[in-house]
Order: sequence, then C-alpha cells, then structure tokens
Amino acid sequence: MTSPAPTTQLAAMMQSAHQRTLELLEGLSDEQLIGPKLPTVNPLLWEVGHVGWFHEQFILRREFGHQPMLDRGDSLYDSIAIAHETRWDLPIYSLDEIRSYLGRVCMTLIDRLDGGVADSRESFLYQFTTFHEDMHDEAFIWARQTHGYPTPDFLPDGPREGVPQGGGALSGDAEISGGWFQVGSTPDADFLFDNEKWAHDSFVAPVRMARAPVTNREFASFVEDGGYDRRELWGADGWHWRNDSEAQHPVYWRRGNNANWQLRRFERWLDLPLDEPVIHVNWYEASAWCRWADRRLPTEAEWEFAATMREGPNGLVKAKYPWGDEIASSAHANLDGYALGPADVAAFETGDSFWGCRQMLGNVWEWTADTFGPFSGFSPDDYKEYSGPLFGDTKVLRGGAWTTRSRMARPTYRNFFGPERRDVFAGFRTCAL
Repeated sequence: MTSPAPTTQLAAMMQSAHQRTLELLEGLSDEQLIGPKLPTVNPLLWEVGHVGWFHEQFILRREFGHQPMLDRGDSLYDSIAIAHETRWDLPIYSLDEIRSYLGRVCMTLIDRLDGGVADSRESFLYQFTTFHEDMHDEAFIWARQTHGYPTPDFLPDGPREGVPQGGGALSGDAEISGGWFQVGSTPDADFLFDNEKWAHDSFVAPVRMARAPVTNREFASFVEDGGYDRRELWGADGWHWRNDSEAQHPVYWRRGNNANWQLRRFERWLDLPLDEPVIHVNWYEASAWCRWADRRLPTEAEWEFAATMREGPNGLVKAKYPWGDEIASSAHANLDGYALGPADVAAFETGDSFWGCRQMLGNVWEWTADTFGPFSGFSPDDYKEYSGPLFGDTKVLRGGAWTTRSRMARPTYRNFFGPERRDVFAGFRTCAL
C-alpha cells in the first residue's frame, strides 16, 4: 500500500513531469515529431498524446467518472489496443491541440488536490501516472538520440543541491560479504511497482563486484580484439542477433578521421569519452564482453544486495539508497537529465554504497544476468499490463540512467527490456567469476 503523500508534493511532481514533456517537444520540426517508422520508438507526437490520455483515463475517467476531453482519444491513444506499427498512420491531433490537451488534463488533476495529505489510494494514482510520464519522457530522450535529433534543453524544475566531484576511471572490485536479505519491496514502502511485490528472503554468496560500470575504454579493447567476430563469446541467441544486426561495435560509435573512435550524442559526434561508462549496449553485447574478460553479469539479487545492504550494530540492515536513507540529490548521482549525458565512472563518490560500489543509481541502467519474472506473491496493480506481459521475454536492469528522474530512482526498482535493445540508456557492471 502506497504511503499517504502531501498533496503539494503530488502536484509538484505532476507539474515537473508536464514541464519535461513540453521541453522534449521543443526544437523539432513537424516531420521530426512523427519520425521514421522503427520498431523501438513511437511517433513522438502520438506518444505525447498517449501520455495525456493515460493520465485522463487512469484517474479522471476510471476513478472519478469524468467525461472524455478528446472526441477521438480512445481510438487513437490506447497503447494496449493500438498496434505499434499503425501509429504513424493515425489521424492524430496537431501539436497545438495536444499541448492544450496536456495542459487541461494536468490542471484538472492538480485542481482535484485540495491541500493536506492525500490518502493512500490517491497517492498511488498520482505517483503512478507521474512515473508513467517520467518513463515516457525517458523514451522521448532515447527517441531523440535514436534519430540524431537536436540535444534537448531542460530547465530546473526544483531545487538542485550539491556539485559532483571527481572524474576519470575507477578500477577494482568491491568485496561484498553476502548473506541473507530480502529482495524486493515491503508493503510499508513509500511507493512500489507491482513487480517489486513482495520482499522475500534470498541468500547471496560472497562476491567481488566491480566498483564501477564498464567504461568506453574497456569496451573498446573488446572491439579492437575482434570481440564481435568471435562466436564463442556470444552464446546461441547472442550470435544470432549479432549476425542479423551485422554489429561490429556499439550502435552510436564510428571511426573518426584519425581512426580513433567517436560517439554520437544526439546530433553531435564526439571523441569517445574513454572514462564514461559504455552506454547503448544490449544484454548480448554486455554478456559477450563478460566472457571475453572472464567476468560475469551480477544477478539482480547480488546487485540489490550491493546497492542496499550495510553492516549495522546488530547485523545487516537494508537502506533506501546505496549511500543510506538520505533522499537522492545531484551530489549523490547523475539523474534527472540535466547533465545531458553520462559522467565519468569515478564521479559521484558521495553516492558510494557501503561496500564501495559507485554510481549504482544514475548514469547508466545496468543489465543483470536475470530474466524478468514475477516474485512469489506477485499480483498486478491497477495497470495490469505493466509487468505481466513482459515476464519471461525481457532481462532485468537496475539502477537508473542520467535520464531517469530522481523521484522514482530506487535500488528496488526493476526495469526490463528485451536483450536485443541497444537504444535504451543501458550499460553494465560485472562480477568476478
């Protein structure tokens, strides 16, 4: 059950997400707002309409009986009913109409909040819809990256404290004791998604886990060593993907005029930032690198243990964040999108876990070894299609990226994507064999 939340907090979160959505529409032509038909992205103008429709449907109409604000909304923006490949051909509303619609939905929802503290039900509904918009905003950012569209510009939407210190590389492993702990979230969590239900006992053996994610420099060594052509590194499914894709390096890399590697970030080509974590690599690429380096991906239980557990006076205790229970700030992690890219892996020392692992929240999502599936006791929440349809077909990622909003970034949050996806803001850290 979601904890009751102040209505001022719920309103501020919703306004913040609305601001970010509008910012992601800026600087794009009418043609770019639709974009080419690809299997991993939506037409941006259609997806923004879906966000507004979801808010309206999930709270105003279903919960409180409001009449639809759009005449054709149900036939255009229901992502469950409308096949992905048809979304480029729909008679969707114009940009001006959608901006107006988003504003009306947002203000109607905020006007419903009458001060004080919202009950558990209302707190869940408002946070879930805001986080749904946050997830789509992250998808809008990777769509802009996929298409090579202009770099977005994000204005602060609240206080930002702390200045991250440090840069460069961070080598070595953290020694993690292991032990019994509870994976997942408990009913008294401030908020949780259905796939986090419920916390259950798990044993983690002692493990040596990398203090930092794999860097561009480290991944480039794998590329230079012919890693993409060595079948023994890939496994059957990975080799099938590699042959179909004809991949020879990460998706947004190329050789520059001086034969050094370059990386595309939105519309700009940069010399490869060697000490940043490698990003936009899929699960197959991460797994192949691990075999090449005689390492392995962590299980999600190992990852969560390293990110949350610490030694207390009477044994192991679980903290809300890697650094403790203090709410995430810009001193702890690269979140909220303002950096417009990853930081070096040695940055954000303040955010270290008890064991010495850095950047377990923010910078890049981290692939784990596990296939996404239900915990014991799982039951879907109001949005029944959120988790269940993806069980068994996707891999678990943990931690959040530079694009992820700090209000939803938690070590217990389970993200999930197909192992072939290279467009999401994913990298990986490793464990010793």
